[in-house]
Amino acid sequence: MTSAIELPGWRHVYSGKVRDLYEPEGSDAPLLVVASDRVSAFDHVLSPGIPDKGALLTALSLWWFDRLSGADGGRSIPNHLVEGEIPDAVAGRAMLVQRLDMQPIECVVRGYLTGSGWAEYTASGTVCGIALPEGLGNGDRLPEPIFTPAYKAPLGEHDENISFDQAVEIVGEDTAVQLRDLSLEIYTRAAATAEAKGLILADTKFEFGFDGEGVLTLADEVLTSDSSRYWDAEAWRTGTTPAERMASYDKQIVRNWLSAHWDKQGTPPELPAEIAERTAARYRELLGTLTA
Repeated sequence: MTSAIELPGWRHVYSGKVRDLYEPEGSDAPLLVVASDRVSAFDHVLSPGIPDKGALLTALSLWWFDRLSGADGGRSIPNHLVEGEIPDAVAGRAMLVQRLDMQPIECVVRGYLTGSGWAEYTASGTVCGIALPEGLGNGDRLPEPIFTPAYKAPLGEHDENISFDQAVEIVGEDTAVQLRDLSLEIYTRAAATAEAKGLILADTKFEFGFDGEGVLTLADEVLTSDSSRYWDAEAWRTGTTPAERMASYDKQIVRNWLSAHWDKQGTPPELPAEIAERTAARYRELLGTLTA
């Protein structure tokens, strides 16, 4: 993994698959979250990165945070952003954020059946223990969006899909209900916004933490090409195969190439430059389509 850059006045405290976290030296002031160009798939960080990915993800997150603060006509969802000066070296791909008590649950919402949900459905007819109707195909719309949490694994380990009951065991019933209800609300609003732009928000994942007042607060990235599956709505309506239907604006290009060239054992191979460039182009196209 590429090392985090040095920022005068800031101390590097953590690196995830994509983001680097800093805190100001000698202060408990807000944290600095920097989005790198790293790309991960199947719980591995790949090489090389995606050109301009950090800036594209940050721009899209900031746009969605604004929409969810009431610009879309809905109620304002609390988020972790704070005002302040961002170092020039990471301008455009960093956010200043408040410190939160982060919850160890990835809040996944699925409106369509695909990915790991499709794999589980074909085996058992369920997704995270939720029984679904028989006869669904890969890429089909679900009768209604479902909350399918995952337990956040340490870097290098696999995130684990869990049932709602397991989420209750981890964070308690009150918090699990809050996480579920807020996640479904945000997904529903975002899916409507995407639909108006000719896009389908197939699924997405959110992360939340509690602020000092005990308010559940939206954190990390939100509704980006990395944390979500976006499809072209017209292709979905007219395609005859899953590949045609799920014309994606996310890192599915990377997943598809990796699946065809790696058995998921050992170190994944390097991505061809052409795959990295195509992925970046799709990220840019999504940002332009949503924010136009």
